[in-house]
Amino acid sequence: MPTAYVTAPPEAAADIARTLVEERLAACVNRVPCESTYRWDGAVHDDDEAILFVKTTDAGYDALEARLSDLHPHDVPCIERLDETAVAAPFAEWRAAAVDDE
Repeated sequence: MPTAYVTAPPEAAADIARTLVEERLAACVNRVPCESTYRWDGAVHDDDEAILFVKTTDAGYDALEARLSDLHPHDVPCIERLDETAVAAPFAEWRAAAVDDE
């Protein structure tokens, strides 16, 4: 079962998280504040961001990634798929039930 690692501006993070859960593309989204340093358009930037850990399913991942691209305010959003090698069975069952794979 995958978790998407996403960074987003703090002012957009809560809306992105809520939309993904309401649309059943994610079972849960954890938001963690962070500071990011990155290169964009030839300059180095320092910004406040939020890390989103988005829990979904294998079958739902592609739809999740597409929706994240639509919702995200950046031209090139950070969306990375993290595949777990082990997940506690009760959590895996809850995640699968919470995400609509259809």
